[in-house]
Amino acid sequence: MAESTGKIIELPANIVVRDLATELGVSSIQIIKTLMANGVMANINQQIDFETAAVVASELGFEARIKDLEEEKVVDVGELPDWRQKIMDEDPSKLVTRPPVVTILGHVDHGKTTLLDAIRHTDVAGGEAGGITQHIGAYQVEHKGRTITFLDTPGHAAFTAMRARGAQGADIVILVVAADDGVMPQTKEAIAHAKAAKVPIIVALNKIDRPNANPDYVKHQLADNGLQPDDWEGDTMVVPVSAKQRLGLEDLLEAILLVTDHVEIKANPQGTVAGTVIEAEMDKAKGVVATFLVQNGTLQMGDAVVAGSSSGKLRAMLDHRGKMIHKAGPATPVRVMGLNEVPSAGDIFSVYPSEKEARAIAEANRAKMKAGSDAAPKTTLEDIFEKFKAGEVKELPLIVKADVQGSLEPIINSVEDLNCEEIKINILHSGTGEITETDVNLAEASKAIIIGFNVTADPAIQKLADSKGVSIRKYAIIYRLTEDIDKALKGMLAPEFNEVITGTAAVQAVFHISKLGNIAGCKVLKGEIRRNGKMRVKRGDKVVFENEVSSLKHEKEDVREVRQGFECGIGVRNFDTFVVGDILECYVMEKVG
Repeated sequence: MAESTGKIIELPANIVVRDLATELGVSSIQIIKTLMANGVMANINQQIDFETAAVVASELGFEARIKDLEEEKVVDVGELPDWRQKIMDEDPSKLVTRPPVVTILGHVDHGKTTLLDAIRHTDVAGGEAGGITQHIGAYQVEHKGRTITFLDTPGHAAFTAMRARGAQGADIVILVVAADDGVMPQTKEAIAHAKAAKVPIIVALNKIDRPNANPDYVKHQLADNGLQPDDWEGDTMVVPVSAKQRLGLEDLLEAILLVTDHVEIKANPQGTVAGTVIEAEMDKAKGVVATFLVQNGTLQMGDAVVAGSSSGKLRAMLDHRGKMIHKAGPATPVRVMGLNEVPSAGDIFSVYPSEKEARAIAEANRAKMKAGSDAAPKTTLEDIFEKFKAGEVKELPLIVKADVQGSLEPIINSVEDLNCEEIKINILHSGTGEITETDVNLAEASKAIIIGFNVTADPAIQKLADSKGVSIRKYAIIYRLTEDIDKALKGMLAPEFNEVITGTAAVQAVFHISKLGNIAGCKVLKGEIRRNGKMRVKRGDKVVFENEVSSLKHEKEDVREVRQGFECGIGVRNFDTFVVGDILECYVMEKVG
């Protein structure tokens, strides 16, 4: 390590790489190279702690000292997407109101696509119905001289995937609910995802022209799911529409503008350029073509940009009508060409002074992604309590899944009773049935813990959760569940153990053996069955029993493990009512961390 020359510099407890470069008077590339030499992979917009920054400063001939914490201005804004962080850093006097960005969510058969299409071909101010010549994943319409940007995302899964990558799906969510069908499971999921994103929700009550439409019944359902209609003294605007008959579209646009006026949606057109990749593809003739949504600053033709691990100089920019443009301000969707590889939807893009610097940043991003591709660090109950003690979080976000509705309601009530003034329990989503990919994606985007009661996550879902850093905790007794959460809130939780499924076997016959009772004659379908493991007996979709393995035999010999493809005899402690066709799932508990 280089000797300090005595130049003293004061740094905060956490600092962004770009800001550290400015403080030290060197290029961001030099900071990133120094970090890499010390085994730290960080991009230009990433925060590093004081200890790391001090090592970099020392390498460059400075002596770093931490700033007096009393001088630090602490602003509690929660966890913000990268582009919103950039806006927070802008001079407030230069912020101007920008058009709202809107996305449409809801159940698959409730008319989302038809409503999007109806809005897409309605330009109220310009009368340019049908003027949009190509699909670019986002488009703009005007209403009463004001612009509204719509994101044409495929649904709440894509909306949440974007949040998980640091983007915010939209400023406003329109929830489409069919007046003749009501709130469906996918509707509830969409509500959970929108609420987790902390964005205003407008309900488009679609298909009101149907003879069997029942708006009042649907409003009751919405109220039961936490969306109290405004005409019932609530704060959720419910707008009757018919996408097919093109009824109520102006009212819906008006509602969007009304909500916009109550939400601070601002940006600095002259500030740091930042935005989100909406979609991208490889075109045989044009190369990489991506749709960018500019969210701060002004993107210009010829800019050197980085989006994830891709970079390039913009050689073409087209608006949502396919017209060539040379610049795009905040809330403007634009189709761009010039990137060297296809970025991912939800990647944050930024502009850099030169192509050379952009390439270096993209390479650093690629190396960082490769280094972190094995598994993300888990967000556990213990982690959340530590963050609470450090003042970083003020709520415990949970997703609760149970086997039946009769179990779910008392669990929700018991958990909510644990709320205290210091830290609030926020149940983002609750439902019955197995833990799904949607649950994992929502938990990843919201830094939430998944709580399962008498339900399982199949190995593929568990593997997905592990890769995304999502903690799944399973319980069979309600008081154990509430006890763990209560202990977590008080910082007394015992170490967490993670369930690892080692193998599954199918029961092919049942044998009675004196002294042992009934033994399941099985064939191992996957992985391996272990003598020191625990066994879950599954009959159809239900778990009928769970306990330790009491005996494991292969060809009359006691064995420690039996692998895939082999037959064996399995005994489960305190259980002997095996049925041919039962699936036995063997698992072990491994300590996390």
